[in-house]
Amino acid sequence: MIISLSFGQKSIINSPYQNKSESERPERRFSKELDTVSERIKSLSRDITEIIKELRAASNDIKYDINQIRERDPAASGNLEVMLLYSGFHASLAHRVSHALHLRGYTITARAISQLAKFLTGIEIHPAATIGKGLFIDHGSGVVIGETAVIGDDCTIYQGATLGGTGKHVGKRHPTIGNNVMIGAGAKVLGPFKVGDNAKIAAGAVVLSEVPENSTAVGIPARIIKKSCDSRTQDLDQIHIPDPIAKEIIELSKRLCELERVLTLNS
Repeated sequence: MIISLSFGQKSIINSPYQNKSESERPERRFSKELDTVSERIKSLSRDITEIIKELRAASNDIKYDINQIRERDPAASGNLEVMLLYSGFHASLAHRVSHALHLRGYTITARAISQLAKFLTGIEIHPAATIGKGLFIDHGSGVVIGETAVIGDDCTIYQGATLGGTGKHVGKRHPTIGNNVMIGAGAKVLGPFKVGDNAKIAAGAVVLSEVPENSTAVGIPARIIKKSCDSRTQDLDQIHIPDPIAKEIIELSKRLCELERVLTLNS
């Protein structure tokens, strides 16, 4: 309390902190805030240490990614070229960091890293997306991979492709891509369905429903062509793909010719 003298008499002025609990004193609150900041710094330090350990442990997967890029891209002349000059490889590395941060709750930092990678590479991968090993994003410009997308091992994605969602609902809204899948240039895969192992999405196709394994999706909207694929090797041909509409037109043309022949014989 504060004591003052007035006309020789002692008067007592109540302190503004007299009736407050000890925990509400400014110095105690400040001490608690310091403790909270200290705990956050310690937690961040532990998380950064764990992330660094994870990245070191992933060195074999990163080497595998480089080897897969060299195997699938005839233009790649060496490991150093892939590491320094391939935007798809850089985007994949940035995603490893942003995904690790996202899993630990650092969503703003994770998104900032993904946006920086987008600015540098032209490839946008949401930090929450799950990506397997051996992903090859060729050229990469304009590739978009959404929040709930899942990509398996040894997949190839060409420029302009989108793994997107439909609608504004929360939860799973992006596709799940199996292993050894090729997604052609400009293809759009939209919705929470599965693209099976060894499937192939033709360039420019718009896929709105599930694609079975060992098949090819062609057209807008995409139609499914059953085609056996060798799971040990990936077919990266984007040109020699059957056109299901053209096949139907040819079949109709043959039937029309046959009807004309029959009518001519009966007339």
